[in-house]
Amino acid sequence: MTLQARVVGLCTVLFGLGMMTGCSSPFAPVSADFAPPISLERFRAIDPIQFKVAPPEQAQQDPALIARDRFEGLSEIELSLQDCRASALANNLDLKVTLVNPAIANESLSVQEAAFESAFTTNAIWSQTDTPTASTLTDAQAEFGQVTPGVRIPMRSGGTATITLPMNRTKTNNVFSTLNPSYTADLRFSLSQPLLRNAGRRTATHGIRIASYDSQIVQARTRASVIGQLSAVDRAYWRLYQFRAELGVRQEELELAQEQRARAQRRVQAGDAAEIEVLRAEAGVASSLEAIIVAQNAVLTGQRELKRIINRPGLDVATRTMIVPSTPPDPVLYEFDVEALTERALAERMELLELELQAARDEANITFNENQAMPALDLTASYTINGLGGSIDDAYDVLRDNNFEGWSVGVNLSVPLGNEVALARLRQAVLTRIQRIGTRQAREQTIRQEVYDAVDRLDADWQRLLATRQSVILNTRTLEAEQRQFDQGRSTSTDVLDRQKDLTAARSSEIRAIVSYQITQINLAQATGTLLGAARVGWEPIEAPRLGGTRMFPRARIGDNG
Repeated sequence: MTLQARVVGLCTVLFGLGMMTGCSSPFAPVSADFAPPISLERFRAIDPIQFKVAPPEQAQQDPALIARDRFEGLSEIELSLQDCRASALANNLDLKVTLVNPAIANESLSVQEAAFESAFTTNAIWSQTDTPTASTLTDAQAEFGQVTPGVRIPMRSGGTATITLPMNRTKTNNVFSTLNPSYTADLRFSLSQPLLRNAGRRTATHGIRIASYDSQIVQARTRASVIGQLSAVDRAYWRLYQFRAELGVRQEELELAQEQRARAQRRVQAGDAAEIEVLRAEAGVASSLEAIIVAQNAVLTGQRELKRIINRPGLDVATRTMIVPSTPPDPVLYEFDVEALTERALAERMELLELELQAARDEANITFNENQAMPALDLTASYTINGLGGSIDDAYDVLRDNNFEGWSVGVNLSVPLGNEVALARLRQAVLTRIQRIGTRQAREQTIRQEVYDAVDRLDADWQRLLATRQSVILNTRTLEAEQRQFDQGRSTSTDVLDRQKDLTAARSSEIRAIVSYQITQINLAQATGTLLGAARVGWEPIEAPRLGGTRMFPRARIGDNG
């Protein structure tokens, strides 16, 4: 075969390999090597947005009509706090994302465990040689073919055991060859076992141990996320209750202002008061309308936030359905054992459990890096039963007779000069654990502070609630007295409207105090790593998709009381 023909054959083989891998050329880049391009206009062009201007007659609408029509004709749905919690557990999008993390961590653990799976291996080679020779004792032309099936078995001691059955066929032009062609069939057992670096079960299973710690860390983070989402549901629920209650107070304020306007008109018509009293009352009505519009917007914003969190089917953020909280607040005075609550928090908070798991992982890393700083000393051993014949069957017959066997034992030693990389990694692992211990101590202090702050805030909110209730009672009496003074001509509409505003402010403060007391209880429950209320909440992570099956979804439940 000429040199030119061989070059052409090599090029043909390379071209065939390129076509088998789906490439037009194995040497040059093609467009499929890159991500699909997106138009640069989408990255660089920023288009303005144009808003439609409302007609002048709509811009001049009566504010009273606007305030009245905003919620008119809208459907309503009553939801309890338990309903919102259950809906959030089943449908909250952020929670769905979080519940995938444990499944991902479990698959990472499975990857590490799969490192000890046995593997079936096969090597095959065919070669032809045509070399000049200076002796008739060596061949000039030869054909050699080999197939080596085998099994590789990783061991949890750090070593590897292999069983192979190499089968060879050799044909040569050497006249002194006894068998031509000749066939060999050998059965070979080999073992490679580290004695220092990478030796031992604990070192070999280090990846499994770390993945196991990481899986538990993810479980702790997921539980903390579930508690955080349920706390967010409770806060959004009580804020919506506050906004609706304040809207009711503002509407009652408007009714009082309208009643004052009617009283002023009667007195002016009777000649007992000047026309300015009606104007003063009209100003009070307009001020009340403004407060109603602001309160209505707060209701819309608050219920949209609650809709986003619970993500109830048919009740997304775009719907106009009004949510009516059906669970009323029930503020009662609690007595707390702060030290017991603090101990509960230190036992239940997932941040501390996460730090504890990370500290254990750091200790495992220290042990592993201590092993990696050792010299590499590996023991190798093999045992071979040989078979040879003029055919493959003859070779197997010789192999079965077990008349020819051999073995070998050896060691490989590698000592790094300086070993600075391994020592630096060991020092880094030690420093990381020291840092983790300090972080845990600091976090414990923070948790203690959060519990004490929440208890003090709860006590302050209770005192604030009592004060606002007393303020409502006194302001109600003051308004009634001011109205009697106005009817007797000894007061003005301004005085009555001021007393109405004082009463409205007092009632709003009472509502805020009640809601603040509820939310502070939530904060205290979250500070202790628990949930508010008697209902137990359970959650399960999203399962990994089954091959050829359907995707699994998270299951969440609110259990029985207790």
